[in-house]
Amino acid sequence: MEMDERHLQKAAERGEPSHVWRAGQERRLSMIREAAGDRLNGRVFVDGCGLGTYLEKLAQTANPAIGLDIEHERTVQARQKTTRVVCGAGEYLPFPADTFDLILSHEVLEHVQDDRAAIREMVRALRPGGRLVLFCPNRGYPFETHGMYWRGKYHFGNIPLINYLPRKLRNRLAPHVEVYSRRDLERLFAGLPVRLVSRRIIFGAYDNIIARMPLLGSLLRRSLQTLERTPLQAFGLSHVWVVEKT
Repeated sequence: MEMDERHLQKAAERGEPSHVWRAGQERRLSMIREAAGDRLNGRVFVDGCGLGTYLEKLAQTANPAIGLDIEHERTVQARQKTTRVVCGAGEYLPFPADTFDLILSHEVLEHVQDDRAAIREMVRALRPGGRLVLFCPNRGYPFETHGMYWRGKYHFGNIPLINYLPRKLRNRLAPHVEVYSRRDLERLFAGLPVRLVSRRIIFGAYDNIIARMPLLGSLLRRSLQTLERTPLQAFGLSHVWVVEKT
């Protein structure tokens, strides 16, 4: 039981990394590759690499691919997939300026202590012409996927409507994780030497639902992902921003 509580606390603070490769990860990898272009063959950095799921895929073409995670235990596991992994914080990247052609930040920004500093560090580490591909949670999504705190106790799971509350109240229920509107992200990048290449909001792949109820889950995936081409994308799961250093 004690181990379970420690695991829940870590999930609250750092998120739960991907343990398996499924359709949702494959779809996002395609988006990353499309945004990166030939930068995939250059220096690639995965900021918050977790267990190395995306790092392993990007390392197939990169020269080299390097990952960083704040959890030492996860870096040890990630090194079983690719050796270039360091332990560190996103607000203090241990790399010189103008190092990388491509940086991936996949559902990590919401967990850092200082998201503005983390963005600034990634931009600093990019070479001119290099690109950052950023995935982070959308405040418009009807569920908070990182759980909540209630009366001092953490509750794991998808909690409805929390992110629609006023920010001050929302942050009391979910102080462990941030969530972003488009305006929030614009403020994070304001004043930095970047240009916006593209931005969109995507729904999830709902692989867990499909594993339990294939027909219903597949219908849900197709229906919601179709909405990404409409104004209703505003209710999607994640922002996907691609920015290029100028």
